[in-house]
Amino acid sequence: SMLDVSIRISVMDLMLKLAERLDVSYLYITHDLAVARYMCDRIAVMYLGKIVELAPTEDLLANPMHPYTKALLSAVPVPDPSYKRPPVEIKGGISKSINPQPRCRFYDRCPMAREDICGPQDHPPLEEKAPDHWVACYLVDKQSA
Repeated sequence: SMLDVSIRISVMDLMLKLAERLDVSYLYITHDLAVARYMCDRIAVMYLGKIVELAPTEDLLANPMHPYTKALLSAVPVPDPSYKRPPVEIKGGISKSINPQPRCRFYDRCPMAREDICGPQDHPPLEEKAPDHWVACYLVDKQSA
């Protein structure tokens, strides 16, 4: 990420060409969602070491379901000045990542958190909420947007 933009694009293009030619896959770890969109067929969003959402790239970016994914996407600038993406506020500070509480990792910061549902249970498992779209959240319904 510290490379000049043109060099970075050249390196990414080379990686994509090699992946196709050699029939290999990459595990590409980034905080840059634009780069993830360019490089990846699927995106897994992690929070404090747990995958909270996993889906094909375009589906995840067009239809984020987990509150953390929604917050991440709301922070990405949109080049169209007439389009105003509604901001998603995340509260508080990051929970401790070593020996975390036995509940959803995003609980302390989640705008949807409910103590009766999210607090007393372990971190939610990934569940298929839409075709090939997996989310770890007790409050996201199937086919939710």
